[in-house]
Amino acid sequence: MGEKIINVEGNEIIVSAEGIDDFEVSDITLEDAQEPEGDLVMTVKILEVELGEVYPAVLVIEDGYFKEVIPIITDDDDALDYDYEGVMIPGFIDSHCHVESSKISPANFAKAVIPFGTTSVITDPHEIANVLGVEGIDFMVNDGKKVPFDFYYDVPSCVPATPFETSGAVLDSSVVEELLKRDEMVALGEMMNFPGVINDDEEVMKKIEAAKKLNKAIDGHAPLLTGEDLVKYVSAGISTDHECSTFEDAIEKKKLGMKIMVREGSSAKDMDKLLDIDKRLNYLIEEEMAGNLEVDNIDEALAIPSFDFLVCDDINASDLMKGHLDQLVKKAISLKINPKEAIKMVTFNPAKHYGLDGGIIETGRVANFVLVDDLRNLNVSKVWIHGELVYEDGEVLFDVEPYDAKNTFDLDEVIPEDFDVIMEMDYVSSLMDETTNVFVRVANDGELVTGKSEETLLIKNKVIQPDLKKDIIKIAVVNRYGGNNITNGFIKGFGLKRGAFASSVAHDSHNIVVVGTNSEDMAAAVNLIREKKGGLSIVSQEDNIKEILELPIAGLMSDKDVQYVGPKLKKLIDITHELGCTMSSPFMTLSFMALVVIPSFKISDQGMFDFESFGFIDLIKQYLV
Repeated sequence: MGEKIINVEGNEIIVSAEGIDDFEVSDITLEDAQEPEGDLVMTVKILEVELGEVYPAVLVIEDGYFKEVIPIITDDDDALDYDYEGVMIPGFIDSHCHVESSKISPANFAKAVIPFGTTSVITDPHEIANVLGVEGIDFMVNDGKKVPFDFYYDVPSCVPATPFETSGAVLDSSVVEELLKRDEMVALGEMMNFPGVINDDEEVMKKIEAAKKLNKAIDGHAPLLTGEDLVKYVSAGISTDHECSTFEDAIEKKKLGMKIMVREGSSAKDMDKLLDIDKRLNYLIEEEMAGNLEVDNIDEALAIPSFDFLVCDDINASDLMKGHLDQLVKKAISLKINPKEAIKMVTFNPAKHYGLDGGIIETGRVANFVLVDDLRNLNVSKVWIHGELVYEDGEVLFDVEPYDAKNTFDLDEVIPEDFDVIMEMDYVSSLMDETTNVFVRVANDGELVTGKSEETLLIKNKVIQPDLKKDIIKIAVVNRYGGNNITNGFIKGFGLKRGAFASSVAHDSHNIVVVGTNSEDMAAAVNLIREKKGGLSIVSQEDNIKEILELPIAGLMSDKDVQYVGPKLKKLIDITHELGCTMSSPFMTLSFMALVVIPSFKISDQGMFDFESFGFIDLIKQYLV
């Protein structure tokens, strides 16, 4: 027997339980047909996202689930008495994000994204896990339970991400397996240690096998991995990747069976490359010529995305005030993706892959749904989560309870000399004009991948100097977990002309990372973070500037909501721009300069890290004589 269908023919209501093409008049009155029993009953237009159809239906909600979804068949849509104008769509699901990167707690994150139609996220709490271990994960889970919102979690697979940095905790395979047994944990988090997978590292493989045994998905993290190494990585059971920076990279992984996450966050913005119309067109032509597919209508074929999910990964509070997944869907539509297909990438597709209860308006599913004006503009007027109205006409209908901040900082006060790069005497004696060649990391706006260049810098009193004319400034990572070790280096691409700014958000171990034009301001910026036990700071003594956004929760998140954090973060970003910085999201970009599992040249508290050799190298370029 099929689901009920209401057929409206003039004034006659016919209810069928046989299927949409086979109507039978049953013993039911007009009143019964219009008013089924449930906690909430409404007549609306819905998007059946799996099939991509929009039609009128009666929604019957009980105990937070769709008790019935009854399609209405009619030739006269205007005759129907809709409860709401617009279209009901499933609530959006961000299938890969790090809530900590927003700088707000899970409960406040939910309150920030609900107005844009997001009702669920799958978040990998490896940021706070690197700082506080299981205690940090528990904080995220418990805080998320305080609000009506569906938080799902990945179990962090790489804490720490590598042995090449100092973290605040270690999650070994036995801890990971116990975490995977929890109902709220839907996947093993992004496997950043892909060399461990390729080389059959025992601990790495135990974590992967634990996920397989418990039928949990395994998320990937494989930037620029290709060829036989990629084949081995995927064959280990890793099913997704969000680190595709080129269309070709994504297609290679897709053909091996991976689900591809198209990322568009505050720092990393990959959608233009992965959904590039010309590349998609060329790919369709090549595949048709190779006999791998048939294309009847090229425009219709282009409207179907080559990839699977739209995700934010890392998005800051100031950007969250403008929108969330709704912005990604609208951008995908602007790149000629069919609106229904774009919505599917943030609803049905992630729900199916991770075995979630939502993602579709269907009998038996959790009642997470959103009222929008239409499928292109996606202006949200109402949001229901588990059948409860949580957002209406610009207002979130719940409050966030206060909570105790958790933190760990073990750092002595720093001095300017700590940030001087001293030239060793044996090198100085061999130099001609008191210059030296050093390796410099190259940062690019909107990208996590860095380059590596060789630059000649001046030496004064044995201290290697930055070169602002070449856009080469200083960068350092300060261990926050005790020991006080500091690694100094140089970076270009930020455009900073005066001052320094620092962050206790430094992926993935979250030591303090700082860039600056001089050692005095760098020390002051780090000490300001030390004083506040975490934050984003900016100092320019020349301009009498000293500002900080306090992040008392693990040095990663504020205890305030997006309405406080967003404007405060925007103010800090504006100040960096006034001091010459050209990065659109300078603090977010800075936070990734210490992420050694992203190519190609990074810095940790333990040294200069070269991704190609996957090990440390000297800052100073050495020549054989």
